[in-house]
Amino acid sequence: MIGRIAEFAAACGRALKVLHPKRTFGPAEIDPYFGYSTPDEIVVRGRVLSRRPDKGKTPAKLSPTIWTNFKSMAALFNTRELENVSVRCEGQETVTDEEGYFSLNLPKPDDVYGWVSFDCYFNGGDAPAALTALLPSPNADFGIISDIDDTLIKTETWSLLRNLWNSLTGSAESRLVFSDAVALVEMLHDEVNPVFYVSSSPWNLHAFLSEIFDRAGLIRGPKFLRDLGVSKQKLVNENHHSRKTRSIDTILAANPSLTFILIGDTGQHDARVYHDTIKRHPNRIRQVILRAPHRSIGRSDLHWIENIMETGTPIFVGETYDALLKS
Repeated sequence: MIGRIAEFAAACGRALKVLHPKRTFGPAEIDPYFGYSTPDEIVVRGRVLSRRPDKGKTPAKLSPTIWTNFKSMAALFNTRELENVSVRCEGQETVTDEEGYFSLNLPKPDDVYGWVSFDCYFNGGDAPAALTALLPSPNADFGIISDIDDTLIKTETWSLLRNLWNSLTGSAESRLVFSDAVALVEMLHDEVNPVFYVSSSPWNLHAFLSEIFDRAGLIRGPKFLRDLGVSKQKLVNENHHSRKTRSIDTILAANPSLTFILIGDTGQHDARVYHDTIKRHPNRIRQVILRAPHRSIGRSDLHWIENIMETGTPIFVGETYDALLKS
């Protein structure tokens, strides 16, 4: 089934280019993503693209309609990605891939921690884009890796129809962020411990999610999202499990001196992903926290929760995080 969907998506992408070769887009720009650091380098990331200026642009309203929200969400995906564009930053240079993505490894300065920003340029661009990255403090006790959907934000990913409705008709103002999640992440962060986010949401939603986070007061952190390209190979290989485990592996490798707390939910089989992480990275995971977004937990999740318990890793499972906040 996945292979057929990939073939269909790739065919649609080719057909659109043939049927609408002269679609009008705005000027090219860098869509910036939060970067991260390793012991030796700073990794800044982004995407060069252009947007449809006449689509999804509606006047701001205090109470936007569902149709307005839908058009705004659709506009986030109505972009033209630019391939082989040269991007320069701090003396380093690279080119974008077939879907406009790029990353640059920059020298890491000594004794600089927290959020840092760099001006980055691309061929054809008039003004620089500010790319930011997080450099964890040496005083951090541990790191936090959290899922987003149904862990922090209510999306009901366990129900396809509800997930589509929430994702396509909601706005940054209307999306429900769990207040106990905000409090939990803030408590664990403790003003020094770095927070990272992994999600199946596509990179097109990076700025949208960041706006939701800012409005809710969620701790800012680098996000590791999903490449939603129409490439047949990428759609086949980029499943939920492999994408999330690869992202977690990247975060752990970038922070070899830290142990981590993993936060997720029982709606997208995070228990299995986190169990596999524990097995691949002995002594690196200090706790697993899972929200149960609906009362019943599937057999598969129960199986992997039991497997996590057998590893000796502390685990919490509950409908809310209130018990953790009171402890």
